[in-house]
Amino acid sequence: MVQIKTFTFNPFAENTFVLYDDTQEAIVIDAGCYTPQEQNTLVQFIEEQALQVTALVNTHCHVDHVLGVRFLQEKYKVPFKAHEAERLNFSEMVLGWVKAQGFGNFDAIKIDQMITEQDTITFGNTTLQIRFTPGHSPGHVVFIHEEQGFCINGDVLFRGSIGRTDLPGGNHEQLLRSIQTQLFILPDDMRILTGHGPETTVGFEKQHNPFF
Repeated sequence: MVQIKTFTFNPFAENTFVLYDDTQEAIVIDAGCYTPQEQNTLVQFIEEQALQVTALVNTHCHVDHVLGVRFLQEKYKVPFKAHEAERLNFSEMVLGWVKAQGFGNFDAIKIDQMITEQDTITFGNTTLQIRFTPGHSPGHVVFIHEEQGFCINGDVLFRGSIGRTDLPGGNHEQLLRSIQTQLFILPDDMRILTGHGPETTVGFEKQHNPFF
């Protein structure tokens, strides 16, 4: 049984997820903890649950989703995994904007292991499937656990909305295509755990999302 703990961090109100199972092995998805207080909150939960963090994994690498990566890399000595196309988000142009906004250490983050939709994410007795869902960001992926019926969706689909496409590498038509071909084919009761805001389901969005 996979347990999911959600934290909302940083000025962008980004959702960070800790996933773990009965082996006590865990992964952190989209580590957005930024302030020392947020970092301590996350570490305290991991220690209280006696978890062994085995990897940091990201749906995509926009600044709000990686603000805690460097801290956790140093804390737990584990690899950071993301899609190769997310290197765009560490380009000089993007780094310049990030530094102008006052966020430090962003340029110190390195993707240790590239992932593709042919891979899986494993920890303990748990395996997550990967689907490639570009549009919000060029290398965006989502992580699916079919047996328990949930999808860690990042910023692709929101309750009643979709991810923005006006950032570098964004593409509105591509995002709509990703949702229709990769998410809307999932069961209607599949939980969509979003990168911002409340969770939703595939069925609810198919019926009520104004973009479709």
